Amino acid sequence: MADSSFDIVSKLDRQEVDNALGQTAKEIATRYDFKGTGALIEWKGDEAIEITASADDRATAVLDVFKGKLVKRNVSLKVLDASEPRQSGQTSKIGITLKEGITSEDAKKISKLIRDEGPKGVKAQIQGDELRVSSKKRDDLQAVQALVKEQDYEFVVQFTNYR
Repeated sequence: MADSSFDIVSKLDRQEVDNALGQTAKEIATRYDFKGTGALIEWKGDEAIEITASADDRATAVLDVFKGKLVKRNVSLKVLDASEPRQSGQTSKIGITLKEGITSEDAKKISKLIRDEGPKGVKAQIQGDELRVSSKKRDDLQAVQALVKEQDYEFVVQFTNYR
């Protein structure tokens, strides 16, 4: 019988992030506490979002609204890498980068965890920004999924391509 396998990936749903950004922009345009603060949230390229407001606390409040919208849309906050508010002339800005993919160091940590604590006969291969886990027994693969889910990583973990 052929080996069964699955991939460990870290991807974000860009459409859900875009929807959350649109909802946040709509909310800050209508909320009373944001009137006259110049609060704005917008895309800066494909991987970054920028928040602009007249004061640090208003920019932080926009970030909190955005995080709330992401949580409601089931997007993990681990995909966000937000900077501290910085002054830029009369305005305060927060830069947010979106994290996607598993770095090679993180992939090595996961594969070491699988080798050390996972069932015998399970193989993990690093393939770019994802990890392929294979075994002869499907039960072993499910045990590996449970083991990886228990860990608290700095990135989102999803399991795809299960065969």
